[in-house]
Amino acid sequence: MTALIPLAARVDATLLTPGALPAEIEALCAEACRLETAAVCVLPFHVARAAAATLGSRVRVAAALSFPFGAAPPAAKGAEAEAAARDGAHELDVVVNLAAVKAGHWEVVAAEIDAVREAAPGRLTKWILECAALTEDEIRRAVAVVAGAGGDFVKTSTGYGPGGATVATVRLLRSLAGSMGVKASGGIATRAQAIALVDAGADRIGTSRARAVVEGGTA
Repeated sequence: MTALIPLAARVDATLLTPGALPAEIEALCAEACRLETAAVCVLPFHVARAAAATLGSRVRVAAALSFPFGAAPPAAKGAEAEAAARDGAHELDVVVNLAAVKAGHWEVVAAEIDAVREAAPGRLTKWILECAALTEDEIRRAVAVVAGAGGDFVKTSTGYGPGGATVATVRLLRSLAGSMGVKASGGIATRAQAIALVDAGADRIGTSRARAVVEGGTA
């Protein structure tokens, strides 16, 4: 790994299964605090619990919004962002409207970014592109729209789409992102995978196997 930042400080420890129990969220947060990861990433229902469980630590709380399909209209995404911020989210991982991207309705993508940023000012926004479902031209256009609308990160995938993070996709996003960050997520289960993605240009690693990624071995 070429970067000097510790791997743990790049990891978003993630639990986004729809039936996750409160005790599982608390366990996720406890492990993230022990590992000193960058953040925990949870569904909006769990944000307040995660914020309480990480209080006093350096671990930030990220809320996954319009997850996993991104099909909500801009106003709904704004409302979800406002509620998550009120509950204690520091960061917002938002699924870009895939249908709008495929249809070429870039004004919808720009509008949803504007809506989220206005509803939750000061929160770091990461925009999930579901790259495995897009052509390279669509990825290039989507990154340009996110950058133009003031997004902070572009992200490879939800983990629920047709593919996850790859070195090639991260390299492409890094070449396009400029001053924005790049987050790799989807299918990252080992330390070696994570290091390869960081070397390709990922600033954050989203994984449901944070311990295995940070410490090696198995989750």
